[in-house]
Amino acid sequence: MPIIKRPPSSSDRTEPHYSLRRAPSGAYYTDDDDRGDDRHAARSAGGGGRSFGGRIALWFVGLFATIAIVGALIVGYALVVMAPQLPSLDALTNYQPKVPLRVFTADHVLIGEFGEERRSLVRFQDIPDVMKKAVLAIEDYRFYEHGGVDFVGILRAGVADLMHGGARQGASTITMQVARNFFLSSEKTYTRKIYEMLLAYKIEKALTKDQILELYMNQIYLGQRAYGFAAAARVYFGKDLKDITLAEAAMLAGLPKAPSAYNPVVNPKRAKVRQEYILKRMLEIGYITQPQYEQAVKEEIHVRTPGNQYAVHGEYVAEMVRQMMYQQYKDETYTRGLTVTTTINSADQEAAYQAVRRGILDYERRHGYRGPEGTINLPPAGDERDEAIDDALADHPDNGDLQSAVVLSAAPNAVDVQFVGGATTRIGAAGLRFVSGALSARANNTLRIRPGSIVRVLKDAKTGWQIVQLPQVEGALVAIAPQDGAIRSLVGGFDFNKSKFNHVTQAWRQPGSSFKPFIYSASLDKGLGPATIINDAPLYFPPSVPGGTAWEPKDDDQPDGPMTMRTGLQRSKNLVSIRILASIGTQYAQEYVTQRFGFDPKKTPPYLPMALGAGLVTPLQLATGYAVFANGGYKVDPYLIAEVDDARGQPLQKSQPVIAGSTAPRTIEGRNAYVMNSLLHTVATAGTGAGTNALGRNDLQGKTGTTNDAKDGWFAGYQQSLVAVAWMGFDQPKSLGSREFGAQLALPIWVNYMRTALNGVPEQQMPMPDGLTTIDGELYYADRTPGNGFVASVDINPAANAISANDALGSAGAEGLTPPPVTPQEKQQIMDMFESK
Repeated sequence: MPIIKRPPSSSDRTEPHYSLRRAPSGAYYTDDDDRGDDRHAARSAGGGGRSFGGRIALWFVGLFATIAIVGALIVGYALVVMAPQLPSLDALTNYQPKVPLRVFTADHVLIGEFGEERRSLVRFQDIPDVMKKAVLAIEDYRFYEHGGVDFVGILRAGVADLMHGGARQGASTITMQVARNFFLSSEKTYTRKIYEMLLAYKIEKALTKDQILELYMNQIYLGQRAYGFAAAARVYFGKDLKDITLAEAAMLAGLPKAPSAYNPVVNPKRAKVRQEYILKRMLEIGYITQPQYEQAVKEEIHVRTPGNQYAVHGEYVAEMVRQMMYQQYKDETYTRGLTVTTTINSADQEAAYQAVRRGILDYERRHGYRGPEGTINLPPAGDERDEAIDDALADHPDNGDLQSAVVLSAAPNAVDVQFVGGATTRIGAAGLRFVSGALSARANNTLRIRPGSIVRVLKDAKTGWQIVQLPQVEGALVAIAPQDGAIRSLVGGFDFNKSKFNHVTQAWRQPGSSFKPFIYSASLDKGLGPATIINDAPLYFPPSVPGGTAWEPKDDDQPDGPMTMRTGLQRSKNLVSIRILASIGTQYAQEYVTQRFGFDPKKTPPYLPMALGAGLVTPLQLATGYAVFANGGYKVDPYLIAEVDDARGQPLQKSQPVIAGSTAPRTIEGRNAYVMNSLLHTVATAGTGAGTNALGRNDLQGKTGTTNDAKDGWFAGYQQSLVAVAWMGFDQPKSLGSREFGAQLALPIWVNYMRTALNGVPEQQMPMPDGLTTIDGELYYADRTPGNGFVASVDINPAANAISANDALGSAGAEGLTPPPVTPQEKQQIMDMFESK
């Protein structure tokens, strides 16, 4: 029968309250009953009753039962409610990441990458074992043993956390990280963790272990905008993933945990500590041997700095490709994974870059030091000084190998400088010759180098560190294959980061005497030849109206009287060239050079200064024109892109250039090209271009060019397999110096480039075509020999022919055309020029 408990009333509160209990026999007793005392006694004696240990055991049983019930409820909730909400795995099974545009040389050297994310997809079988093992050792060494969630790892991490107090070990498997990276946020909540586990199981059912690891190693963020280990290998070490060492693999494997904290560029010390820990883990697991561990720990790792990402300097080339791809693919250019293979040869490209920089720096040395870039007040030695120097140099970023530094002490024979980061060096007397005047006590304040001065330094292989200066002058070089127009090298300026203006394609400049060969070529078809005598005598073109301006063209030296046309070109005689142009007619000459060599008619006006190169050309146009001479008379089109592939390596487009002697149109006769080849060989060996003799070859042709007041310096030359044009000048045209000529400005650049580009290339001589004959050692057209249509001499007398200055010069005047700014239409034309044929 039920027992109803009555609560005590106020009158009962001093009375003891007894409750009834039922004994095993069924009888009832009160708490103070003897049987109750016996029971308590029995408990205290340990016989048959529950001890304290028993109650603890029951408590744990209840706790685990509660946990089991709660766990079952959570699992049930996860399966019933959360599992159906899991996202589709299409993002994994049809993995299409945002892969940037990548630009390669013809020999597959990366020179540019454009996109929000730096990423390079690599298949599982192409990932080196050393990289896989390094990642597994630190991230999930039981990856191939668990089913997506590693409960052993979770237990181990939990014990470690309890022992050390706080979260010290993670328990996320690689599969869970893939789930998080592809589908979940980074917030740390229990709900997200459950989703992560459920997704991990789902992923393990859908994909193989190798596929999961491949996704992880391509998707993970590793700092410096690099996604995936292939991209990180290039960003940090400048090499393909397949080429990394054990030490480098361990350093990369340390990045997923905290890319900024273990970044070897920003935090090299922490990166090294992390690397050694991973190497130790690999040793403990048995992935590497003790000797391998010791060697890897000792290995010196060379990390690329942000300004030195690529082994080859092809910034201008890469930017041209980016613009062309954007015109076609718009914003997909940066995410579609396009791979562009250019026609550039990597070794030649680097040689061109170094040649341009060397030529410009040599010019700067000839024209004196302008003074430090700035000055700061140096605090006393210590952290404050280091911080002040770093802050100052942040406004003077390094320019390639020209590094900025702050002077700590200055004397005529020694200067101490400090770089960003605190490194210091001493520059000895050999490296101070250029700035000796600035170290004198008599130097003015603008010029003087003193403690606190911000200077540029360069490390030379011969003299060591030396003080130089950032150039104001610019330069460019382009080289093309005359057989099909493929661009082998292109350097658009001294430094892309300093000026992105591409002087090869965008700089319209007067070519000076480098244009004369095209006038000579035009004259050959009018009956003139290398043996034609032209009088190198003064010319005077009177004013067309009273009080007007006369024109009296000059040479750099004195007139030498009658000479052959060969000698006139060899010595670059202006008066000879003007007489040749006047004899064949300016209108004819303009049509000839524009139609047969591709020059712009609007920028090549039909007046006599055209003979002196007073029109406007770009270095690329000039190289294309010289290619007609080099290939025997065929007009080829320059092109830069050889092939465009999609992210899977399937070709989207391939170039189909016209080929000299096959599909390219013939624009001048073979005999014309041969005669010009002979004339230009004389220039290159015994004339103004004799500097080419430094190469020790007998198959070089070329022509120097210097404009009025030496505002531009040129050299255009070729060997049968390669045409190259070098240029130097200021962006705002001004004199380069009264003693500067193309032979001093551009020719050394050309020679230094060709020394590499022609290394190992056998000498080639153009075979004599039909239609030519040799008389007394000189070339003649066979149908225009002396007394048979050959023009034996030219002597134009302007006064006798009533040629006024106005008639001779046209609207452009004696100075010729002025380089204009590049218009949007011209930029479009430049891009169109390089579209794959």
